[in-house]
Amino acid sequence: MIAGPSLAGPLAPSEVEQPVDETTAVPDRPWVVIVWNDPINLMSYVTYVLQKLFGYPKPKAERLMWQVHTEGRAAVASGPRETCELHVFRLHEHGLWATMQQDD
Repeated sequence: MIAGPSLAGPLAPSEVEQPVDETTAVPDRPWVVIVWNDPINLMSYVTYVLQKLFGYPKPKAERLMWQVHTEGRAAVASGPRETCELHVFRLHEHGLWATMQQDD
């Protein structure tokens, strides 16, 4: 018979030390994609682009388009930084003025 290691002793430490670091983890704040009003694009085109890029139903895309038209801007998407950077890039490809900022 082959003898294995003894299981009489503890397998894990009985006490765990807490980290001493003073930094605290702050959850990532999402980023927001903003479409700005411009004098170039037709309202129907803005609605079309919002439907195409974000998959919004027509009523939601129209609501966002009207917000852009009347208030000068609208937040059309939010999420991680990389995703929002892609959204802004794609909106620029379609000729819309868009930026992103961290959500408050």
